[in-house]
Amino acid sequence: MPLSFLAHVMLVRMVAFSARVRQWRDDKPGGLAVADIPSALVADLGGRRQMRVTGDLNGTPFTGSTMLVAGGGLCVGVSKAALKAAGAAVGDEVQLSITAS
Repeated sequence: MPLSFLAHVMLVRMVAFSARVRQWRDDKPGGLAVADIPSALVADLGGRRQMRVTGDLNGTPFTGSTMLVAGGGLCVGVSKAALKAAGAAVGDEVQLSITAS
């Protein structure tokens, strides 16, 4: 294969974990819900940066975006529709598998 082709190949990185769904901001009930990505998995996903992700939430397909968390963390946004489809709510412990898109 030509080198130019190899330079454009992106590694697909998938991580699986459990997390408790929480509000992004405690002062905005009903706002954005997120799940914190364990710090041990951040490098496996591609590092601490914003990115689009696809995956499963409690076995139900969803898409979202990662966000930087103060203090060095990373989380993934989970829409109300994705939570409803997965039978989950803010405060629930969920199973996630996500891949950077």
